[in-house]
Amino acid sequence: MRILHTMLRVGDLQRSIDFYTRVLGMKLLRTSENPEYKYTLAFVGYGNNPDHAELELTYNWGVDRYEPGTAYGHLAISAEDIYAACDSVRTNGGNVTREPGPVKGGSTVIAFVTDPDGYKIELIERKDSGRGAGL
Repeated sequence: MRILHTMLRVGDLQRSIDFYTRVLGMKLLRTSENPEYKYTLAFVGYGNNPDHAELELTYNWGVDRYEPGTAYGHLAISAEDIYAACDSVRTNGGNVTREPGPVKGGSTVIAFVTDPDGYKIELIERKDSGRGAGL
């Protein structure tokens, strides 16, 4: 077994697609609409299943805001150079909410950004993460 995707409910689908593609460097993989049940899906990621996990953005028509809740923590994305990644996030209009630095009690360098719906995304510096994301 393996993780296929994670789903986030979003209040403005195009705004979220723009964030994940323009700010975090993902690709829009596919979209679908379901008029009967009034929702639209957009899948984004650094590659397609089965080789890569994807992020499903779900827009329920007419709902423009969600509260992430107390159970949600964060998504994690690796970055070759976390300082450059944070500069890129800021340059592209994203919000860095924790500047790069070592994790408390450790040496791994992390940072946090927040998407337009308030979801937290942890950037983790990994020199072997590849260049698929522009991060």
